Amino acid sequence: MSLISQGNLRRDSLKDDVAVVTGAGRGIGYETARALMWLGAKVVIADVDGKSGRAAAENLNKEFGSEKALFVKTDVGNEKEVEALAGQVVAKWKKVDIVINNATAFPVGAVKDAPIDVWDLSYRVHLRGSVLLAKTLLPDMIKRKHGVFVFVSSSLAFPFMGAHSVLKTAQVELAKTIAAEVEDTGVYVLSIDPGVVKTPGFLESNKQVAALTRLTLKQLLAMNKQVEISAEAAGVGIAGAVTLASRYHGQETTSLQVLQAVGIQIGVESEKPKTKVTNVEPALAVFQSVLKTYSKQVEGWRSCNLFRRQWLAREFKRSTGLSMDEMYNTLVTLGKCLEMKTSVNEFVEPLKKLAEYYKYQQELLRGLAKFSKKTAEDLQMIEGWLLEVNSLLKAIST
Repeated sequence: MSLISQGNLRRDSLKDDVAVVTGAGRGIGYETARALMWLGAKVVIADVDGKSGRAAAENLNKEFGSEKALFVKTDVGNEKEVEALAGQVVAKWKKVDIVINNATAFPVGAVKDAPIDVWDLSYRVHLRGSVLLAKTLLPDMIKRKHGVFVFVSSSLAFPFMGAHSVLKTAQVELAKTIAAEVEDTGVYVLSIDPGVVKTPGFLESNKQVAALTRLTLKQLLAMNKQVEISAEAAGVGIAGAVTLASRYHGQETTSLQVLQAVGIQIGVESEKPKTKVTNVEPALAVFQSVLKTYSKQVEGWRSCNLFRRQWLAREFKRSTGLSMDEMYNTLVTLGKCLEMKTSVNEFVEPLKKLAEYYKYQQELLRGLAKFSKKTAEDLQMIEGWLLEVNSLLKAIST
């Protein structure tokens, strides 16, 4: 595998771990299984399609060595089949360390027109199946104080794909719920949006959506061109998230964000000229202030109780598009680029988002019913944070 070897992921870092990947007969699930096997894990291909599931396991065993991939025909919405899956894996490899909830269905239709059956199917695959896997496999992970439970989800709504996207969004909240329940057990739970990937299922559903929107499939796909990634990239991102599970616990991330975190760059380079800071010393001085302020904030957030911490993390991600850790890593990388006098174009937008988050905090404070002296002091403090970030933006833009 060429892509996964380009970053800083260590080969065989998941050696001795056993992973169950649902819907791994093709597409994103298959590439996730490949990436996990490159990282050393034994992988169970849990797929409802016997033909593609068996072929996937055969191909992976040819690539990585026999007896490292196992196919178990599984309908994730069937409780007995999920229990049978667990039984077969434990009989062969004694345990399950990693679960990738990737199985999906792509029902299409306007909410007013789509038969309730398609909603039932989506619920069965995306929510019922995920809960059954959790009920069946989480207890032993918690007992052994070791495990990663990943939801391949999405929190975006798409017209004419409500039955798909609404239940996919539900997976995000389910992941956060379970993450709170397994806090400090050694088990990590997260959700990850793989991005726009032209899998067979995606193409077939988008063909139907295009017809409903009076667009051609080509026109619809062109609208997503800038955010499209390959199935391999999506799968490597998901596998990378497993290795960084403690960082993303209780959060929603994306394959692209994880790829960046593990040092893998994909996509088309920006057509904008790359800006290098000419007057580095002042920029570095402001940067250190921004980083120091943000680091203290993260320490404060982490000292909060579980529920407040999760609320803060969710609001931060909603405002900035990055997790708290991703923003920290972005700032650290900016500092390195300043020191090396290399391009800093890519850091302008994250800094603008951070400034927007500070403004959002100010709005929340101003909306308090009781405006106290402490509120006024907090507003002044946040204004100082804003000035720091805006000064840094100005410094790296000149």
